[in-house]
Amino acid sequence: MEHTPQKYFVEYSHVFKDDGTFPNSKFPVLIYKNVLDFPLFFDAAYIVKLFEKNHWTNSWKSGIFTYDHYHSTAHEVIGVYKGKTTLLVGGEKGVAIELTKGDVIVIPAGVAHKNLGNEHDVCCVGAYADGAVYDTCTGKKAERPLADKNITNVRLPDRDPVLGLKGGVEKHWK
Repeated sequence: MEHTPQKYFVEYSHVFKDDGTFPNSKFPVLIYKNVLDFPLFFDAAYIVKLFEKNHWTNSWKSGIFTYDHYHSTAHEVIGVYKGKTTLLVGGEKGVAIELTKGDVIVIPAGVAHKNLGNEHDVCCVGAYADGAVYDTCTGKKAERPLADKNITNVRLPDRDPVLGLKGGVEKHWK
């Protein structure tokens, strides 16, 4: 039985400007609340397959780091299959977003994020647009010249990790 997302819209989106430490992005962070319609078993596998179907691969299963970080070489998607936490997005002056089972967040390259709870309070699947190889930057000054260049070279994904060609990234990241 193939499952499809329950909702077909982005519930929240936030744009974060460069704050001097983190480059952030002109593209909004997209948050889908309770969008995943899980099968009876294998919640993580369901998310991996959904993301893969939409060309977001190079996936991992784990919690979310408890320190500010961003990826300069890839756009990231995170789908929650167990637990809940609060994610600070955009750096210290950013926005705290509660994530719970069934939520998905799409984070453009350059946008800082960190788990305000314990790393494994939440179990997630993460993946990257077109299977990009990701780096992990932490806001050190020495990272910026190369990170800024990398971010400008990251291609826009050809589809949304949840909605495919039906909106999301395609609609909000023009």
